[in-house]
Amino acid sequence: MLDESVPESTPDTPYGTLVGRSPDLTRFDDFITGIPEAGGSVVLLGEPGVGKTALLDAVAARAAGRGLRVLRATGVQYRSQTGWSALVQMLTAAPELREAVTGTPVLASALGLEPGIAPGPDAVAEAVVLLLKSLSTVRPGLLVLDDAQWLDRSSAAVLERVARRLTGTGTGLVCAARTGEPSFFDHVGLPVHELGPLSPADSEELLTHRFPALAARVRRRLVAEAEGNPLALLELPAALTDPQRTAAAPLPQRIPLTQRLQAAFAARVETLPAPTRHLLLVAALEGSGNLQVVRRAVAGRCDLKHLAPAERVQLVRIDDATGRLAFRHSLIRSAVVDLAASDQRRSVHRALAEAWIGVPEQRAWHLARASIEPDAEIAALLEEAAEVSARRGDGPNAAGALVRAAELSPTGAERARLLARAAYVGANLTGSLREVPRLLEEARRADPAADSLPAAMAAAVFLLNSYGDVDTAFRLLGGAIGQRRSAQDPDAAVPEALATLLMVCVYGGRPELWAEFDALAAGLDPVPDTLHLMRTVFGDPARARGSDWERLDAAAAALTGERDPVRILKVATACAYGDRLNLVDEPLRRTAAGGSRGDNILPAIQALSLLSSRAWFAGQWPRARRLCREALDLCEEFDHPLRSWTARFTLGCVSAACGEFDEARLLADRMDQWAGSRRAEAVRRYAAQVRATIALARGEFAQAYRHLGVVSEPGTLAPFVGQALWVLLDSAEAAVRTGRREQALSLVAAARAAGLHTVSPRLEAVLLAAAGLATEDDSEARSRFREALAVDGIERRPFEQARIHLYYGERLRRTRAPAQARDHLTAASETFDWLGAAPWAARARAELRACGEAAHSTGERGLLTPQQWEIARLAARGLSNKQIGVKLCLSPRTVSTHLYQLFPKLGITSRAALRDALERVTP
Repeated sequence: MLDESVPESTPDTPYGTLVGRSPDLTRFDDFITGIPEAGGSVVLLGEPGVGKTALLDAVAARAAGRGLRVLRATGVQYRSQTGWSALVQMLTAAPELREAVTGTPVLASALGLEPGIAPGPDAVAEAVVLLLKSLSTVRPGLLVLDDAQWLDRSSAAVLERVARRLTGTGTGLVCAARTGEPSFFDHVGLPVHELGPLSPADSEELLTHRFPALAARVRRRLVAEAEGNPLALLELPAALTDPQRTAAAPLPQRIPLTQRLQAAFAARVETLPAPTRHLLLVAALEGSGNLQVVRRAVAGRCDLKHLAPAERVQLVRIDDATGRLAFRHSLIRSAVVDLAASDQRRSVHRALAEAWIGVPEQRAWHLARASIEPDAEIAALLEEAAEVSARRGDGPNAAGALVRAAELSPTGAERARLLARAAYVGANLTGSLREVPRLLEEARRADPAADSLPAAMAAAVFLLNSYGDVDTAFRLLGGAIGQRRSAQDPDAAVPEALATLLMVCVYGGRPELWAEFDALAAGLDPVPDTLHLMRTVFGDPARARGSDWERLDAAAAALTGERDPVRILKVATACAYGDRLNLVDEPLRRTAAGGSRGDNILPAIQALSLLSSRAWFAGQWPRARRLCREALDLCEEFDHPLRSWTARFTLGCVSAACGEFDEARLLADRMDQWAGSRRAEAVRRYAAQVRATIALARGEFAQAYRHLGVVSEPGTLAPFVGQALWVLLDSAEAAVRTGRREQALSLVAAARAAGLHTVSPRLEAVLLAAAGLATEDDSEARSRFREALAVDGIERRPFEQARIHLYYGERLRRTRAPAQARDHLTAASETFDWLGAAPWAARARAELRACGEAAHSTGERGLLTPQQWEIARLAARGLSNKQIGVKLCLSPRTVSTHLYQLFPKLGITSRAALRDALERVTP
């Protein structure tokens, strides 16, 4: 599709402004080049709106630019019965051509320019070929035919014959026609070029250029609806309101077609027999293509054999193996629906509801769409359908069902309750926070006296995730739960509300909030297993019992095949502090995929953050950065500032460990600035841990000790602070290096008393290493370090394993065992280099030199760190420093520094040599 608003410098093709059609233009460029010598014809086939006319325009302009004479004609539907109209249009447009045609008796009489007997098509075709051949001796030519399916019969008969006889005439012909459309122009046997849909990336580019104000989520929806059809991409935004384009208002379930789209896609539908159109309407509203359901819905009125006319014109395809019908393009389905009257659509929905009698969810939706009056029974069925959709992770469908149920509810109180529930489900699953205030206001208007728990839950999620208002969210939701708990008939939503309140407590991070939470939860019987796990192994993991961890392992194992993202995230979140994220990797990946599809946004953000945390601990730092960037992009697009801090925290830790101190410090400053006025203590502790990681990497142990004191009081495991389990080794080292061995020993003793050494291999190894650091007995220290390095699975935590090697090597060097020290210090140095932990690698090499070993980084022997490999690969692909930085969450300056360091490792001096150098070296 030609996009006239795109500047000439657009680099999508060498031809300027045609988006996504470089291969097609190259094909026709080759054809044009060969016309003077070879001539010939090409038929361009494609669906309505796919951009055939735009491509013909580009081809004609290209030919004219090379000096070819371009003659054009376009078939017009209402003139298809007018004899010779296309040929007259093509051959008499210019005065010199009209004169040449007039001088050719056969043509003159055929086209009505001179009196005479009309010749047959063969004679006219022969005359046209001779004329074109004569003209080409002066100037080669190109005939351009558009909409050949609408050429008049006589012109089509002649031009079809001409197309087959142009070889060697110095004239070419390019003819565009709709795929599957009946036509007088028979192109069988002619060379064909199929023009397919645009790729999703090209579709995005076209929309971005033409409609830069479209919100990203709206753009994704339009790309999906258009299925690569350029006309649809340019027309569908016109069917939206300004608030819908910016995502300030929700998009309709089905985007209506504009007049241009209707004209493009409805023409073939309107010519079909009535039974066929009815069948197509049933199939379009059924949606899944299930012909068994369609057959039941049309029983007694028509038969599936009536689909044959639609198949012949290629509007639908039927897979005999699966028994399913598919529309050739989703816009054909939309055209079928738009052409039907509203009473026809409702009648079909009623028939489909009967056809789905054994499937409550489908039946409820069709009944709802057929109904125009309030109906409490249908509303109840829809609410049940919403619960089913939510459990399988279909947030948009669940929220939509609740809104429709509210519309069908006969009482204000029910409408208010359902709208509030829709607001909560929407905020908690789809991430559509902008919709929450509107839905809650509609609920208030429906019943001003309503004070439902779902409304408080929705408001709390909104306040927490949009403004980070911990205290207001806690007061509002805690008060609502208290009212329900004291009621004669307590609300069944109380456990779910408590799970929401628990997350408020986590971000608030203050003991008084947890005390009130426990008071509200007291007496809840039974306590849902996931709520118990969230409260114990996530809320206060240092005080969880062994049986709690066993229950968590069982819950994680039970997630195989689980589709409910809320349940997945409750269990996965509980796994975070106990080093069990590996048990839920696959469910988390599935949940994270919802972000790329544009649905279930909040669960996707949380899943990406948990996966990035796992990657940080596993030493997969480039992957951790990428996952963080994905999460942050979603947070920015859907305005979830609170959820962004988890990803920024992981980014800060990675940056600090790699020596990118300015970036890490900036992230910590932003966390502190945001958390301060909101009293979000969890975020403030995130900032403190990032600062402590910076200080430890720089060897500034007094500062590290001070920052770690913000996370947990020195020598203790602070209650309700899961982070305390992440910084055990940090806290022990900071205490020992600042002369506070007793605090380090107290911390180890407290952790062992809590049974943390039995929770995971990482915690077992970390506590052994902390004990080795804290003891003054060299023999005991060596024993503890050996035991730590022997823990099965510690190799899956390479950063901590390398630190333990470093501490062991330091102690061995100080106890006059340099040979043994060198082994451990070399292992530490190589692992730190591999990770990209430059400050730690430098520290290990300094210890090696003190042992009398000539220390070299693994990079100086030719090995790049994982991050350097990633940067090198991206640079070799031609990405700029800025583009690489965006992908890897680094500043352009940091990227430049890494490139400067890796060039000599690869034995090169410029980016141009990167590709060849990488091919010679295996990472």
